[in-house]
Amino acid sequence: MFDNFYGLTGKPFQLTPDPEFYFRSVTHRKALSYLGYGLAQGEGFIVITGEVGSGKSTLVAHMMESLDPGQVTVAQVVTSKLDEEEIVHVVARSFGLDIEGHDKATALTEIESFLHEEAREGRRCLLVLDESQNLAVPALEELRMLSNFQLGNHPLLQTLLLGQPEFRATIQSDPGLEQLRQRVIAAHHLEPMQQGEIEPYMTHRLKKVGWDGNPAFDQRVFAELYEASGGIPRRVNQIANRLLLLGAVEERSRIDAAMLQNVLAEMDAERAFPEAAPAPMPSVEPAPEPAAPVPSQTGVDMQTLVACLAERDAQIAELQQALVDIAEQREADRTDTVGPEIETLREQLARIEARCFEQERTIRQTLTMLIDWIESEMDQSRAA
Repeated sequence: MFDNFYGLTGKPFQLTPDPEFYFRSVTHRKALSYLGYGLAQGEGFIVITGEVGSGKSTLVAHMMESLDPGQVTVAQVVTSKLDEEEIVHVVARSFGLDIEGHDKATALTEIESFLHEEAREGRRCLLVLDESQNLAVPALEELRMLSNFQLGNHPLLQTLLLGQPEFRATIQSDPGLEQLRQRVIAAHHLEPMQQGEIEPYMTHRLKKVGWDGNPAFDQRVFAELYEASGGIPRRVNQIANRLLLLGAVEERSRIDAAMLQNVLAEMDAERAFPEAAPAPMPSVEPAPEPAAPVPSQTGVDMQTLVACLAERDAQIAELQQALVDIAEQREADRTDTVGPEIETLREQLARIEARCFEQERTIRQTLTMLIDWIESEMDQSRAA
């Protein structure tokens, strides 16, 4: 919606990783240096950790664009809670190997044969595992065993592990991972962006989609956005999306701090920083008998809203007609005194109008959430 209003060629703050939007913050430059050093060694483990939304996947996607597929074969795995048996089969599938049955020994043999073949073709293999904090310690130890495959003195497999901060703690302290620790040749923990990087980060992404200065941003927006997001890129993107949406709805050419505070208040009320992607919205099946109201994905009962609106409209119409009737009667009696009936009706009408305002505000928040949810689902579908 807002991309059309502001003449943008795409969504500058999409939540799915896209190497085109890679931003060279201080911490990401350091991480890229460690990645480059580690990849040049061609062996062992590289470990990159960071908070949820810190940009690990975007960093790796950017790095992979620089790799020559004729020299490096890359397999990617997004892990769930895998044990030592499962991880071997998942790694085999990630390299395109079709293992019949679930025999671990067969899978290991096929993996080793594949690695040897790639080496003879002049290619080395890189295994990238995201969400590594989900792996059991025995599964990590199995990955270490895979790193033992060699052709002569040359290692055949290098592994890049991406994970959340708890994975860093596991690697550093778990007594069962001592041998894996000895094979970590490069490691970096992604820190949040610094306060001074918020403005260049936003303008960098906006310029990628044809931003020409519309909308403009007050300087206070960047400072307050840093405080609200903690410098985490994905949180910056979430807030910036909502901010541009509000700007488009209100047809603003300048984004100010007051608009940002409105967005933050709405997001706080909606708990707009979920730990995971939102679940699909429940489908509504027609039923012969009225069903009990079910709270929607957004936490707002849509059936109750519809009923309240209908009741409100009926009450307003009834009170307005009563006011007209009494006013006509008073005019016929040629009296200038405002009767207590009219005052009572006016008070009731004022209360109903106040309820109207709150209900319309709730509906507006609900619609905004639905738009964001739909756009997020569309972005994820494209990324998939």
